[in-house]
Amino acid sequence: MSLVTLLPFIVLIGAMFLMTRSAKKKQQQAADMRNQMQPGSGIRTIGGMYATVKEVGEDTVLVDAGPGVELLFAKNAIGAVLSDDEYNRIVHGIEHDLKTDVVPDDASSLTETDESAADAAAASDDKPVDLGKKDEPADEAVKADEAVKADEAAEAKTDDESKKTDGDSDAK
Repeated sequence: MSLVTLLPFIVLIGAMFLMTRSAKKKQQQAADMRNQMQPGSGIRTIGGMYATVKEVGEDTVLVDAGPGVELLFAKNAIGAVLSDDEYNRIVHGIEHDLKTDVVPDDASSLTETDESAADAAAASDDKPVDLGKKDEPADEAVKADEAVKADEAAEAKTDDESKKTDGDSDAK
């Protein structure tokens, strides 16, 4: 046998080795995560339920899913052990203070100073801005809409008539 015939088999075996190695690594990390669970930790099950760990056994976990609701899960059914901040954010909606700067939703607050923002808020409470558009009476508005629709229909009709021919064509 030559090296050319053995090369595909060697590559295949190497790829299988690398895939099983990474899978074992992920399984080991998941097992370590499950072994680090303590009573009071927030968890997410593989089914997507959030709960608090009450007791940890060798192969099982007793969790508190709500007032008076205790459930017994296999350790393998725990998908993630969450940090306290993340658990409170997801379950209770409590946001913790971030140490980094928070980006605002609109760019106007990036360019204004505190004084100019206060002035703008005070000015907006005074009176609405007049953009020069006057309200039309209801009857005049309806008549204007009907006139616009009639003009559009007339234009469409003239366009259709100009497209029609008497059968004469210049095609050769």
